[in-house]
Amino acid sequence: MNTDSMGYIFISSLLVNNFVLSYFLGICPFLGVSNKLGTATRMGGAVMFVMLVASLSAYGVHSLLVKIDALFLQLISYIVIIASTVQLVEMFIKKMSPALFRALGIFLPLITTNCAILGVALFQTNREYSFLQSIVFSFGAGAGFTLALVIMAGIREELDLASVPNIIKGAALTLMIAGIMSITFMGFAGLGGS
Repeated sequence: MNTDSMGYIFISSLLVNNFVLSYFLGICPFLGVSNKLGTATRMGGAVMFVMLVASLSAYGVHSLLVKIDALFLQLISYIVIIASTVQLVEMFIKKMSPALFRALGIFLPLITTNCAILGVALFQTNREYSFLQSIVFSFGAGAGFTLALVIMAGIREELDLASVPNIIKGAALTLMIAGIMSITFMGFAGLGGS
């Protein structure tokens, strides 16, 4: 399979190399906001938007830094872009949906330190993706993050209705489920093989 094709890049970032379940990037919001399906979906949307903007900006900044021979500024530039984008998203959500703003709590500003978003910018730069490939990659990564978040939220909501032994309730059960999900997503690594 052509590893430069848009379909391959999208499926790879969505399933095979899922940022949360394969690279273990973005674990903090994954574990912290996956209690309720509605909150998880909206957090996934916010992360997907920030990933897309960060990816587009990183592509442009990288091109500029290459032209002026200042690649040493790459990391700090990406961090500034991500922090600025998160601030805009935070102000928008606070204005448009105060209830969602309160539900997301501390995890909304923590998108700034979400290593999955920085990972998207760095991975696309290291892989030398074109502009269109960068968009597809960031959209697939954001969709994969949202998918992992929504699956975990759905499982956790169902577990609230189940009889679970006290010894594994809470964080222990959440981490076990995350581990099983990670193993399950490893099965996607065979997609597109010869």
